[in-house]
Amino acid sequence: MPLIKGKSNQPNDETTGREAGQADIAAAMSGGTVDERWAAVRAAANVPAGLDILRHALTTETVSRVREAIFTALARIGTPASAAVVAAYVGSDDPEMRTGALDALRAMPEATARHLPDLLRDSDPDVRLLACELVRNQPTEAANELLSSLLADEMQANVCAAAVEVLAEIGDHAILPVLQGCAARFPDDPFLAFAIGLASDRIGSQASCRG
Repeated sequence: MPLIKGKSNQPNDETTGREAGQADIAAAMSGGTVDERWAAVRAAANVPAGLDILRHALTTETVSRVREAIFTALARIGTPASAAVVAAYVGSDDPEMRTGALDALRAMPEATARHLPDLLRDSDPDVRLLACELVRNQPTEAANELLSSLLADEMQANVCAAAVEVLAEIGDHAILPVLQGCAARFPDDPFLAFAIGLASDRIGSQASCRG
C-alpha cells in the first residue's frame, strides 16, 4: 500500500490534501508491508496528526525495524507530549521496547525533563533505576535536584547506587549531606558504601579544584 501524497487542482485545497496525506499514512501503518509501514512512520513525524498515529502504531507494531523508526520519529517530534508516549515504555517487559524508549528519551532531553520527576517516583524500582541514567543528560543543577530528591527517601539500594553513579560524574558539593544520609540508611551494604565514598571523594576533589 504505497503512500499517496494528496494533490488537488483547487487553489485552497491545502487542508484537504493534508488530511488525505494523513489518512494515507494511517492506512499504511495499519495495513502496509514492513517497508510501507517504515516509510509511513518517517512521514508521520511531519504531519499534525502524526503523534496520534505513532502512539497507536507503537501499541501494535512487532517488527524491530519499524519500532525503532517509531521511537526515532517520536524523538524528532521532541515535545513533552511525544516524550510522554515514549516514557510509558521505560517499564516495558520487552527489552527491545525498553531500550528504544530510553534511547528516544535521551535524544530529547528538554522534552523528557518534565517527565523525570514522575519516572523517579514510579512504583517500579526498575523504572526509577533507569530514570537515574536519563537524569545524566539534564543540566547539572536540575540533575542534582532530581537525584537529591530521590536519594532523600529511596529504599532500594540498587536504585540509590544508580543515582550515586551519576552523581559521581555530575554531583556538586551540596549533594554531599544527601549522600551521607543515604549511606546511613544502608549501613550493611558494602557496595553502596563504597560507591558513595568514591562519589563523595570525587565531588569533594572537584569542589576543591574549583575553589
